[in-house]
Amino acid sequence: MKSSMLKSIGLLAGTASIALYPASAMAAPISEEQAAALLDRLNQLEQEVADLKAQLGTVQQSQQASTSTLAATDAKIAATEAKLEQQQPAKIGWKGAPEIKGDGGWSFKPRGRILVDAGTVSAPDSIVDPGLGFGNEARRIRLGASGTIPGGFGYKLEADFADNDVDLTDAFLTYETGGLTMTLGQHNNFQGLEELSSSNDTSFIERAAFTDAFGFQRQLGISAQYGVSDLLFQAGVFTDNIGDLTNDENDSIGFDLRAVAMPKFGDVQTHFGASYHYKDLGDAITARRYRQRPAVHFTDTRFIDTGNIADAESETSYGLEAALTAGRFHAAGETHWLKLNRTGNLAEPTFFGGSIEAGLFLTDDTRGYKDGVFKGVKVSNPVGQGGMGAWQVNFRYDRLDLVDAGFVGGTQDAYQASLIWTPVDYVRFLLSYSKLDYGNAAILAAGSGDYDVDAVAGRFQISF
Repeated sequence: MKSSMLKSIGLLAGTASIALYPASAMAAPISEEQAAALLDRLNQLEQEVADLKAQLGTVQQSQQASTSTLAATDAKIAATEAKLEQQQPAKIGWKGAPEIKGDGGWSFKPRGRILVDAGTVSAPDSIVDPGLGFGNEARRIRLGASGTIPGGFGYKLEADFADNDVDLTDAFLTYETGGLTMTLGQHNNFQGLEELSSSNDTSFIERAAFTDAFGFQRQLGISAQYGVSDLLFQAGVFTDNIGDLTNDENDSIGFDLRAVAMPKFGDVQTHFGASYHYKDLGDAITARRYRQRPAVHFTDTRFIDTGNIADAESETSYGLEAALTAGRFHAAGETHWLKLNRTGNLAEPTFFGGSIEAGLFLTDDTRGYKDGVFKGVKVSNPVGQGGMGAWQVNFRYDRLDLVDAGFVGGTQDAYQASLIWTPVDYVRFLLSYSKLDYGNAAILAAGSGDYDVDAVAGRFQISF
């Protein structure tokens, strides 16, 4: 458009020149009328040239404005694209179940596990008990979710639906900053290595006998954990399990401490730990009872049992733990002493529990370990990808002694073996055998408290 206007102006100028200076004018003078007409025509042409120049200026200004607008629009588009690049879309990973990670630190992951057991318990024929023989159960059926919240916060909520009942297992909020983790809600209170390791990852169908006999369970409280280098320190204040807080008179309170050193020497991961626990039972709890099943949970029969011990005031206990993993091999041992403090000058028994185990993978796999607890195996050659999964054998000696200060609840010495097949991550099959040697048992066989019991059990489990 600009070039066409310039051509028009040139044409007008040329026309003006011809009009002002015709060829005949060079030869003869013109009249006043002709001069006036030429001057009038010249004025018209000048006005037309001025109008065309004005239009040209308007067009140039419009083009400049359009160029500025386009530049501003391009800048806005570039800024929007840069912002969109910074705002990463939600990512979905897979850890046995979908794990969704959003912008700013949000994440959400469904959690769950199904553990189904079946087996038999064989005792001397003179013992008639409905809990003996074949049994089975859904040991754990848990569903829940966990995740993170911007600002260093996290959460976990999980409930167990086994036994046609709903029990809240974990329900807590965490806050992490540096090596410090604060936890508020229902969670484990630092009892020991095996108790803190997930039931998805234990070497046997049931944990060592003392963990159940001494009442280890999740409790409602607040705790702090601090990790630095190869050291881990844990401390917390707890009351009872959230499922027991239905009685308004329940006023028990406990203090728990645990310290762990976990140095690594080449490919050898070691673990050394100690814990201390004190619990004031409060006014509502006036008696305590310590007992245990025969290495399986699907029976309610307890061959060792102290019965109710009255005038209970508080419990003091402490434990020691050690473990190592080296390639396919692992070993672990724990001991725990629990003293029942009673009112007045009454006898105060101290009971003992401890176990030692060793395991070996027959395949090229290793037992996981992280942050002071055992973790599951990551199968190196899973079924479905040309492999046979992970195969592991384990052996354990487990002792529980409930005899002290005149209280005779019995002793239980368990000699155990297990075979574990993990075909793929998050799926396991377990088979275990236990020979249990009882002394001073609460259930008599032909008038004697000294005899043996056999327990064979299998488990299928899936977790995510």
